[in-house]
Amino acid sequence: MGNENESNEAASNSHEVTHLLASWSGGDDAASDKLFPLIYDVLRKQARSFLRRERGEHTLQTTALVHEAYLKLIDQNEVRWQNRAHFFAIAAQAMRRILLDYARQNLAEKRGGAAQKISLDDTESAPQNISHSPDANLIALDEALRELDKIDKQQSRIVELRYFGGLTVEETAEVLNISPRTVAREWAMARAWLYRNLRNENISS
Repeated sequence: MGNENESNEAASNSHEVTHLLASWSGGDDAASDKLFPLIYDVLRKQARSFLRRERGEHTLQTTALVHEAYLKLIDQNEVRWQNRAHFFAIAAQAMRRILLDYARQNLAEKRGGAAQKISLDDTESAPQNISHSPDANLIALDEALRELDKIDKQQSRIVELRYFGGLTVEETAEVLNISPRTVAREWAMARAWLYRNLRNENISS
């Protein structure tokens, strides 16, 4: 019964966010006031998901990441929000840009650092050993993801949504308008490609 209630609550929240986004895009300022707390909750979920996967080694705190992403999203005056899925996609892109900017700045200010393992797995097990600093790892992942985008844009989007956005398989399927089975298959293929790319980069560096 508990799971059913949670599912109904999530569905209700999804519809409410979609409705408010549409109203906000239409110029309804009152809708934006109601929307902001819901958007903030989604951003916290995404930020916690990413930072938890980094095993607590990332120095950027959840609140700081959420606030920066929030400011970027509310500044999107040109975006015509389509639905909750569209918001998810833009939020994932915002998270990615913030994390990369932070990594580049941190790397420039302080070279080196402890080795970190990047994990693209659904769970926190079986990370790949990439002996760079945490910030260099994130930059290397972004570069590899850009290469993947040239080969398969859908796989690249799936990684962005799942890794940077913290979306589930089902949420990613909603954003891309494909089946969860396709997301799971493409996610596995993308991880395998990125592992090989990052491992080869590490060997050659």
